Amino acid sequence: MSVVKIVHLVGQSNESFAKAADAAVTEAALTIRNIKSFQVDQLSGEVTDGKISNYRAAVQVAFVVDRSGSSS
Repeated sequence: MSVVKIVHLVGQSNESFAKAADAAVTEAALTIRNIKSFQVDQLSGEVTDGKISNYRAAVQVAFVVDRSGSSS
């Protein structure tokens, strides 16, 4: 039996929504093992001088809980 945990993150990019989502998943992968999927929940951003200056993607990252290091 496996257990999946979900964490909520917000990635940012000054280039695109896709790169903002990628930033969230890439950063999560530095400290979380067994990432299996992600879901973008919300897109938002900032506007400066009438142009988009920052993209944000609120992302859910799902990973399988690894119990191999725990004591039972």
